[in-house]
Formats: sequence, C-alpha cells, structure tokens
Amino acid sequence: MANGWQAGIDIGGTFTDVVAMRPASGEIRSAKVSTRIDDRVAGLKLALAAVGLEWSDVDDLIHGTTMVTNAIVENNLATVALVATEGFSDSLEIGRQNRRYLYNLDLPPKLEPQVPAERRFEVAERLDYQGHILKDLDLESIDEVIERILETGAEAVAVSLLHAYANPLHEETLDKRLSETFPYVALSNRVNPEAREYERTATTVLSASIMPLVAGYLDCLESAKPASMRLHLFHSAGGMASPAVLRDLPLSLATSGPAAGVAAAGQVAIDLGLDRVLSFDMGGTTTDVCLILDGKAQVSSDRSLGDRPMRQPMLAVEAIGAGGGSIARLDHGALCVGPESVGASPGPACYGMGGVHPTVSDANLVLGVMDSERIIGGTLSLDIEAARAVIATLAEAMQMSLEAAALGIVRVANSAMIRALRRITVERGIEGRACSLLAYGGAGPMHAVEVARGFGISSVVVPAHSGVFSALGCVRAEMSYAQQRSLRMAVGQWDRAVLAEARQSLRERLSAPLKQAGYTEHEMRVTEIAAIRYSGQSYAIEITAPTFDDPDQLGREFLDRHQALYGFASDEPWELVSIRQHVSIPRSGSESAACEASSVVHAPLKISDCFFNAGESTQTPRYDRCTLATDLRIPGPAIIEDDWSTVLIPPGASCRVDARGNLHIDVGVAP
Repeated sequence: MANGWQAGIDIGGTFTDVVAMRPASGEIRSAKVSTRIDDRVAGLKLALAAVGLEWSDVDDLIHGTTMVTNAIVENNLATVALVATEGFSDSLEIGRQNRRYLYNLDLPPKLEPQVPAERRFEVAERLDYQGHILKDLDLESIDEVIERILETGAEAVAVSLLHAYANPLHEETLDKRLSETFPYVALSNRVNPEAREYERTATTVLSASIMPLVAGYLDCLESAKPASMRLHLFHSAGGMASPAVLRDLPLSLATSGPAAGVAAAGQVAIDLGLDRVLSFDMGGTTTDVCLILDGKAQVSSDRSLGDRPMRQPMLAVEAIGAGGGSIARLDHGALCVGPESVGASPGPACYGMGGVHPTVSDANLVLGVMDSERIIGGTLSLDIEAARAVIATLAEAMQMSLEAAALGIVRVANSAMIRALRRITVERGIEGRACSLLAYGGAGPMHAVEVARGFGISSVVVPAHSGVFSALGCVRAEMSYAQQRSLRMAVGQWDRAVLAEARQSLRERLSAPLKQAGYTEHEMRVTEIAAIRYSGQSYAIEITAPTFDDPDQLGREFLDRHQALYGFASDEPWELVSIRQHVSIPRSGSESAACEASSVVHAPLKISDCFFNAGESTQTPRYDRCTLATDLRIPGPAIIEDDWSTVLIPPGASCRVDARGNLHIDVGVAP
C-alpha cells in the first residue's frame, strides 16, 4: 500500500535540508540536519528521521546533491582515457586561446589537460560536418586501442570522434567493443551532440571522470531503498531524472542543488503571478542568482565548473563568492569580501568552532541582525564575543568603530551581489529594475532588501520554507530531460526534411526514459529553442518557441531579438546553429507544498538593538514567522525569524504576509 509521502532532500556541504509532503492531506514537514559526507545513504535516513519518517514511509524520494560539483572543484576525479579521431587527440590540450590570467604571465595560462598525452588514443575514421562518412572506422585498430588503454589503468573511457554529433555510427560501434572491457564509457554524441570540438571533448571527458563516483552512489541507493520507493535525482537543467539515465549522463548532476532552488523559485513566480523574477540564494560560501521569465528559469549551454568547460543545458545560475562564510580582508587599504571562504569547518567565528577570520555572518551578528541569544534550528549557538573579536581586528586596521567595520563588510558583499544581478539582466537585454527579487537560503533574506534598493528593485519576496528552499524544489520537481543538437543550417539552404528528422530524433531520445517510466506521449510537454546567428559569428542568440515551419518569420524573430540585445540588426544572412528540446511531465498537486500562515499574531518575541548605520543603534522588534497572521503588515525596522533563517526589514521598508506564508516586502526608501 502506498504511504503517500513525497520527500525532497538537498545534500549540501554543511547541512542536509529535507521537505516532506503528503499531497492527499496537504501536510508538509521540513528540517535541517548535519551532512554525513562519510555515509550519504545514512544521511538521507537521518534527514527523513528529522521529519518523523522512516525509509519505508516514502513513496517518492527526489534529492539534489553537491557530490559531483565538489568532486570537480576538488579534482577528485577518476582516471580517464580518451579515444579520438586520428589526428585530433590533441584538441583537448590545444583548447582555446583564452588565458585564465590575462595580465599575470607568471601563472599558467590554462589548466593542464585532464587527459595527458599517454592516455590519449586515436582510431582511423573520418566524417564531414554533415555526418557523411569519408573514411570507415578501422575495426582492426580497436583491439589494439583497448590493449593500450588497459596498460594505462584507466578507470573510464571517453570517446569523442570528429563530427560525431552529426552521425553517431562510429562512436556507437566503438561503444559496443569498449563496453565489453570497460564498465564506464562516455560518448560525445550522448553527452553533448554539438559542434565545438574542444568543448564537446572536454565535456565528455569530464562526464567519464565522474561516472564511477555517481554509479557507486546510485548502486548504494538502489540496494538500500525499499522496493516500493521511486528514486529520482535533481539535475542541473531544472528537473528530476531517473538513476538509469544519470549513470550514462552523470554530469547532469552538476549544480543540482542550486538548480533545485531556482526551480522552486519558478513555481513560486507562477503561483504569485510574477512574470519577471530574480532568484537570490545566499548560502555559506556563494550567492547564486538566476533570471526567471514567466515562471521559466533561463537556460545556458555554455558553462564551466572548476575552470573546465561543461557544454550542456543547465539553468543559467550565476554564482559569486559572497556568502555568510566569505572572508573580509584589506587589500592595499581597500576592504574586500570573498571569494575566499572559511568553509564549513571551522566556519565563521560566531559559530564558536574556532574560526579566526572576519566574515559576513560575524558582521551580521555584530550589527544585531542575527540574535546572539538564539539557538539556530535548536542546535547551533552563536558566539557574539568571538564575532566581535575578529571584526575588531579589521576595524582597528581601518581605524573605525566596530559597527562601522561590520557595516562596511555587509555593504561590500551587497555590492558584489548587485553586480551579479546586472550581469544576468543587462547582458540579456532585460530591465532588471522591473523584476521582483525572490530571496531564500540561510542568509539571502538578511541582505535582500538592501541589495534590491541598490539595484533599483522595488519588491522582495521571501517564500515559505525559504531556509530549506532547494529541498522544496526537489519535492516539487518535474521529471524532465533536455539536450541540444547542432545543425548549422543556412537560411538560404533551409531543409525542412533534415530539420524534421533532427527534431524527431531529439524528441525520441529525450522521451525514451519517460516512456520507460510509464508515461505516454500525450502526457509529455515539449518546448524548443533555436540558436541563431549571423553567418560568420561565433555565438548565437536563442529564440524560444521558434517557428521552424516559416524561416522568414523565424528570421524576423531573430532580428527583433538581436535589436533588443545589441541595439542593431542587419539584413545579412543568418543560420540556424542548433536546436534544444526540453521534454517534461508536469507535476500535479504541487500547490500543497506551500504552507499556510497563522490566523493569530502575537507580540514581538523581543526588542533588540540593531545598527543600520555607524551611529546609534535602533530598537528593532523580532517576530516569530510562524505566528504572523495573513495580511498582517509590519513596518521596518523589524526582523522576522524562523528555525533556520532571518528576514531583515530595514527602516523605510514594510512587509506583508500572504495566505500561503510568503513575505512580500516593499523596499521603500532608506531614511
């Protein structure tokens, strides 16, 4: 018998967040527990226990993880061998001519290739850019390549043949032979079926290098979970995927945690009728921001992680090194905050675990925004004296008061966040000041109003369950898959048959795992994007819901978009570079994930001193978020707290609580 519980779990570096919901009754539970890096399966059980559930109580478990992100950033990767077309194995080392450090010639201009020369191998074969076979794959050479790979001790194999995105025949043939010997084989036509030889090869190698890690984790999960439980993981394109798919495409788990939060933000935007939203997720190490239009987060196919290219559809999350644990320091007399962080251990000094560097969290505690007498989540006590001590060292060096130094730290961090918001709006031709700022994460609601004011945004929304928002995104996720495919079709050579075949092939590939899960074509929602550029340009402009059947109309849409982004458009010939498809199964009953506000409001928990400027402190009431009545308006200054987050409403701002527990803040004007 089904138990009816659905659980979303986001495993972070420090905390594991869990949200469990029962759609039939609308009941929802949430909690945070310490992350178990040593045993992630035990950590999942611990998270469920925190909301009063056993492993066997859950019908659907969806979770996000930083496991892949951390492995790439820390270079904790499996040994990989690369098989490439004869004459092209060095493309991985040649790369691009971009320098990591443009003006510092003492530092290496780029990373060493992930696969050294002794593990790069070649096979005789050749295709043209349209996929026509110019030279058949030499089958006799495959056995020799396999023997040479075995001698290197490689744990996984990446196959990236020239123009395999146009015709996968040779790669698939290699896969059949290689898979007889090697358990982990990544093919470029599956990982990234696009042109750009270097990025496609690098992405395939990166995918192969995390295959053993992800496969081992999935094996542990599959063997530990009850047979009745359906297991999915959240992927970086903004949905959930089955373990079977992720075994072949493990790179889809990169940035799955931030993507889950953005997906939840998109649903909140739809629920509240907000057509332009900037998600604002501030955690301990980074702040992640993303543009959401009409409830859909923007997607990018050209990202990097750990300075390594990752060319695949991912939510366009902009991450900056400004979080609660970001270190404040003086650099030639100027105050800088981040990107260095104190991490989870020892953490900020105010956590009382031995931190010795001044951080943003220490500054917020010194300013009175965080309550020194509060025990966060019932487990974490704050040490005000330790925070004062580390801020005092910086204040003395700057020859200013303790509070002025703390204010400086917060304002420098806010400035970095404002710059990130400009990058994701101005560069896309969006008027960011017309957006709403949706703030969540442990620290986001503390900084949101001042960031909004600095950017010119008039309204901030702090959603219900903001402290565990990424876990909420997991439990509300759609099952979906996305991929992009190169075409390079000039407007003067429009071939409807080729285009139709490419679209149908992409749809069949993406819908296959959904059909295996029991869904029908009728239940699937398909969205498409066309990437178009002027002939000769390097990068393309994306057109949503393109009119493929009418190239003239598609050309007009491209010109309008080019005009909006760059201020001009010309009548030069253009080409369709690639198409991207997103196939999903919409979730039903997601509205039950919201919580209802209380019908009774109580007096403030307490009134404490807060510093909003370097002068005198201001008496500021503190409210328990769980006791706030629907439509209650709270003028600033005020602070609203729940178990895991603090919402700051500075002077001049005001807050209203809606029926679903969301906080709507009018940022007003600072006095």
